[in-house]
Amino acid sequence: MTHTTALSGAHAPRFRTVTTPTLEIAYEESGPEDGAPGAPVVILLHGFPDDPRTWDGAVPALAADGCRVLVPWLRGYGPTRFLDAASPRSGQQAALGADLRAFMDALAIEQATLGGYDWGGRAACIVAALRPERVRGLLSITGYNIQNIAASGRPDAAEDEYSYWYQWYFNTERGRAGLELNRRDICRLLWRLWSPNWQFDEATFERTAASFDNPDFVDVVIQSYRHRHRAAPGDPALEPIEARLAAQPPISVPTIVLHGAADGVDRPENSEHDAVHFTGPYRRVVVPVAGHFLPREAPEAVVEAIRELLAQTAA
Repeated sequence: MTHTTALSGAHAPRFRTVTTPTLEIAYEESGPEDGAPGAPVVILLHGFPDDPRTWDGAVPALAADGCRVLVPWLRGYGPTRFLDAASPRSGQQAALGADLRAFMDALAIEQATLGGYDWGGRAACIVAALRPERVRGLLSITGYNIQNIAASGRPDAAEDEYSYWYQWYFNTERGRAGLELNRRDICRLLWRLWSPNWQFDEATFERTAASFDNPDFVDVVIQSYRHRHRAAPGDPALEPIEARLAAQPPISVPTIVLHGAADGVDRPENSEHDAVHFTGPYRRVVVPVAGHFLPREAPEAVVEAIRELLAQTAA
């Protein structure tokens, strides 16, 4: 079932919700109305800690190109809600990929160009790897985003271990309590640390921080960062997907990787050798000055990449 609510402003995206087997997913739609013949579908997916506002600099240009652009709130964010109080509040990678596929199914979208970073990039990579016929092209910010959970106990470079402090914090009960009590302070700090060259103001942060007030935000975030380090069980219903992801499946669809040169949590060196995971057309670009929140900092690079993917796959 799909519900529609008009937002104010002549060029405002249309706010909608759609029901999947697990969630009522809230999303924004821009460009041609759903069902417009021939309109290419672009789905853009945010990361942690963020929401659809991260794509505001890119959506208008893509919509003006005639794309139907859909930008959902992920599970645990904003108006997106679980349908059943008993559903596991899982943030594991299989859940994110399953949600994206269910979102496309619920809207009867046979194929889309996907773009995402962080959690959203993980969802996009998973669908591209496991259901390539559903993906026209992939924009994956920071590279191959499918987690290698089996190798999660292997230490990373000291600089990476230092930047992952929040993950170790969330693996403690003190960290859970801290995220519950201080979620805005923690998320604001991560914005500053991960995108050191981005000078955002408080109003910009608050427009997104409201999405962290979702009643499932803390549970989903904590489970996500514990599951990836094998410190929390996953949703049993998602184990078949996790088993497939454990093989680090290749991605065969045309792909462009963008990586911010100043990313404070996922250094550009980390994606230098990711080409081995992509068997189709592949291009990687390091974006100067930009940090982890690249869609906010360099929306023109996002638009250029999506346009290139659409042109490359036009046939």
